[in-house]
Amino acid sequence: MSGNNLRDFLPLTMQKILTSLLLLLAVACSNFSSIEKHRIGKPDDWEKIMPLFTNRVPEELRFLHLKAGPLYRRDMKKHTYETLKSRMLATVRDTTNTGVGLAAPQVGISKQLITVQRLDKEGEPFEFYVNPVIETYGEEKKWGWEGCLSVPGERDTVLRSTQLVIAYRDQDSWQIVRDTVSGFTAIIFQHEIDHLNGKLYID
Repeated sequence: MSGNNLRDFLPLTMQKILTSLLLLLAVACSNFSSIEKHRIGKPDDWEKIMPLFTNRVPEELRFLHLKAGPLYRRDMKKHTYETLKSRMLATVRDTTNTGVGLAAPQVGISKQLITVQRLDKEGEPFEFYVNPVIETYGEEKKWGWEGCLSVPGERDTVLRSTQLVIAYRDQDSWQIVRDTVSGFTAIIFQHEIDHLNGKLYID
């Protein structure tokens, strides 16, 4: 039966009910693919580090050059999201490859999520940012040395802005939050947001 014939056959009330059910199903479905869910694992895996994608493996390099997709509010309520955050944190803090930031694509998850060590805050905590973008670049730029967990064993100089205005989604309220960052913290944000746009610092 074609779609047009089906619409003619079903009463209008039933059509509305079916439409509502389909919308509810779409909202309930996770934004994470089955492959991503497998990579993230189960809640019991929250302390385990995740394998890093690097430029040494052609398939992984192609993945790192993809633009990451957005996260949605419904994703914030999934155990998959919380497990991903915990495992990203364990990975960036791992003593064998410690870093000051990590983007989800670096662990094989094509989603707009980063964690950044806020060196400009007391205690220098790692914080997570959902769907972050850089709204404004400061006029001052400086060359500085950078490395990357996805480009092991290499370092190079990169020209970066020393001050930024970033915008991101608060994971609880889903409101857009803006923050002004400067110094080395601004460098970290630029580096990690580049990952979300499929760019490595060596490109």
